Amino acid sequence: MTAGIYIETFGCQMNEADSRYLADRAEAAGYTIVDEPRAANVLVLNTCTVRDNAERRAYGRMQHFRALKVADPTVKLVVCGCLAEQDRDRMQTIAPHVDAVFGTSELARLGDALAAWRDGFDDAEYAQERALVAALGGRADGVQDAFSHLRSFVTVQRGCSYYCTFCIVPHVRGRFDHRPMADVLAEVRAAIGAGAREITLVGQTVNAYKEPSSGADFADLLEEVATLDGLERLTFVTSHPKDYTEKLARTMGSLEKLNPRFHLPVQSGSDPVLRRMNRKYTVGQYLEKVATFREYCPDWALTTDLITGFPGETEDDFELTLDLCRRVGFAQAFMFVYSPRRGTPAARWEQVPAGVGAERLRRLIAVVDGGMRPLHERKIGTTVRCLVQGPSRKDPAKIAAKTLDNVTVVAPMDGLPADRFAGSPWIDVVVERGFVWGCEGRISSWSPRFADAGEPLPAERSYDLVSLF
Repeated sequence: MTAGIYIETFGCQMNEADSRYLADRAEAAGYTIVDEPRAANVLVLNTCTVRDNAERRAYGRMQHFRALKVADPTVKLVVCGCLAEQDRDRMQTIAPHVDAVFGTSELARLGDALAAWRDGFDDAEYAQERALVAALGGRADGVQDAFSHLRSFVTVQRGCSYYCTFCIVPHVRGRFDHRPMADVLAEVRAAIGAGAREITLVGQTVNAYKEPSSGADFADLLEEVATLDGLERLTFVTSHPKDYTEKLARTMGSLEKLNPRFHLPVQSGSDPVLRRMNRKYTVGQYLEKVATFREYCPDWALTTDLITGFPGETEDDFELTLDLCRRVGFAQAFMFVYSPRRGTPAARWEQVPAGVGAERLRRLIAVVDGGMRPLHERKIGTTVRCLVQGPSRKDPAKIAAKTLDNVTVVAPMDGLPADRFAGSPWIDVVVERGFVWGCEGRISSWSPRFADAGEPLPAERSYDLVSLF
């Protein structure tokens, strides 16, 4: 009998990388990764607690999955990730049907548990009852499709030691724990060998990386990864302004295989707010970092994170954030209303009314979006090389892809089956329209490798699907 495991992920790239690790461990233990909860013997929720919405969604999903536990008591519901770490002592009081809770440092133990449970399932007894459970929704992770291997996340560091007053991460993931460079390089090699065209190095504060034995820094790590045979493209997230040095900027600008995009969260344009956030830099210092970045990487896209409604934020503070956005011209921003997190200092402070934070967020989005559309419209008439993601969710007749500077591009597949693009995943798109969310255009050519010249798409539009696979 084949046991099934369903994995659903909330949160950041760190959680996505952890879910990929769990999927690999499960497959090695004989599980099949399934895309529908009713088909699973083990349900895994990999949770986030950075914002209140993610926490509420996770607890909501636990309640959704209770129906499967009622239909089949042998199904195991497992919760891991940041919320599991934070709520370890109370989670099974809130959701008593949860079978096991594994914190952020216990993924290996969860992998061992999956192996131990593998032979204890008997689908036959409860199969009919489970089949009668209404569809539960959600999106599965770890399920491989024709495009899954093209991008790979490689964790270089866990935890954070900076204790921003709004952030729960150091409390649930611990302080900095940097992986040996040899381990990182070995994992990147394995991903390249499995067909990855783009490698993303991930860490909570990735540019604070220090090799445990030699003391080599993140710039040194980038240089080492960039020399690996078979590497096509390289990128990384997320950086802290405190650790952005001229050496790193110079290294970024010198590495041809590094994608021209850089994420540098600023959070606020007000020095008093940044002090309350414990961000360890001023607006002036942030702008100096931006100037250094643009000196060495003049054509790169710069993206950021922004929070409105932080405790103590005045209207004048918020206007300074708007001014900063207009001045810098971010290519994209992840924008949020401040969400109090239990266990953080800011949660105990007097809060800005929710309506005020939401109204400021709407104004902030208008300013940032107003700058993004012109950036995308400037691509009209140019040809951009993109790495495919798969069929567009909004229009399956179109392929979705990402440019090197991380702009979403969609284009008609002209009758080609989507899976054909997995073999030649680099597409050259002539951009015809620009929007806030990205660009649309037409495919002029495609290529198996980034460095290869593009070839025209086949003229024949009628395919024998059997012969293709």
